[in-house]
Amino acid sequence: MSRNCAGSEQRQQASEAEVTATTFCASVLAPSPKVGAPTTRKADLEKGDARAGTAGGSAPGSSKLRPLASNWDHQHIRYNPLKDEWVLVSAHRMKRPWQGQVEPSLLETVPRHDPHNPLCPGAIRASGEVNPHYDGTFLFDNDFPALQPDAPNPGPSDHPLFQAEAAQGVCKVMCFHPWSDVTLPLMSVPEIRAVIDAWASVTEELGAQYPWVQIFENKGAMMGCSNPHPHCQVWASSFLPDIAQREERSQRAYQSQHGRPLLMEYGHQELLRKERLVLTSEHWLVLVPFWAVWPFQTLLLPRRHVRRLPELTPAERDGAPTGSEAGANWDHWQLHAHYYPPLLRSATIRKFMVGYEMLAQAQRDLTPEQAAERLRALPEVHYRLEQKNIKTAAIA
Repeated sequence: MSRNCAGSEQRQQASEAEVTATTFCASVLAPSPKVGAPTTRKADLEKGDARAGTAGGSAPGSSKLRPLASNWDHQHIRYNPLKDEWVLVSAHRMKRPWQGQVEPSLLETVPRHDPHNPLCPGAIRASGEVNPHYDGTFLFDNDFPALQPDAPNPGPSDHPLFQAEAAQGVCKVMCFHPWSDVTLPLMSVPEIRAVIDAWASVTEELGAQYPWVQIFENKGAMMGCSNPHPHCQVWASSFLPDIAQREERSQRAYQSQHGRPLLMEYGHQELLRKERLVLTSEHWLVLVPFWAVWPFQTLLLPRRHVRRLPELTPAERDGAPTGSEAGANWDHWQLHAHYYPPLLRSATIRKFMVGYEMLAQAQRDLTPEQAAERLRALPEVHYRLEQKNIKTAAIA
């Protein structure tokens, strides 16, 4: 969804970003058996209302909204209640000329099958294992895992400044499709549903043993992915990662104070304000968060309270914590997915998190409202299909 809308060339460049440079992160505390996103495609969704909305603080559930801030174009800081952190917004910096790094153009074609690609059906992986000739999804143990189930305990610490704890887990790789020249947006709805069902199955399996199961996709060379074959990773860990801990604490605190899940109230407010909505359907919202760090970052939310994927209805699938703490009340947790495209202005100009971001706090140039407006204006047809149609018309 990280695409620009100023002219056909920019639309194409930014559409390429959706295919090549998006990180998908769907999180749930296991052993919730299902984590994922709906299969509903953009063409099947109703566009978010592009009219100017309102912004500002109001009590949860209140219909009285403060007028839209008139100074969004001037620098200010915004609060992220989900992570309990702030982001500096400097919209005026978008006017500066760009003289930094420009990424190389994407490969126009990717071979549908490469016998030397370790993710293709029938290929030999680095471990010596031979992939089956799969025709749907394919799940296997990562040949170079960051987590292993039998890692030893580092032992007690002799000083509070030098603490270490045990970390066990497993890492798996899941191929979405046997073809290397497709991605999720180009797959059919039944094929995407098969991916979600596979996510559900592996999350249920790993969640029976580990308190956290993370499904994520590093998509494109910009995100460090060296293999174009459509795939994701699944990491299950014996510990709750830092970001998950922060999100859990924030949601629990908000529920305790206001009596409603944080992300449920937030989705309700965004529906009222409209300015950051990208897409809406009967069951789902896609929006650029008020506190977004990455220029075209988006958040996927169910429109009703859903703690875990198993709670989704079949219609929601087509379009939280349990484990050792199963007896606790987890009504504050809401299923959600994060998308973090690394782009700044186009598919060839990326956002770098350096300097101030590394030493002080996150900073962005484009406002979330401007980003949402650009995303809403994009064409419904995927850019690769649009290119194919143009070439076909030219030949005819």
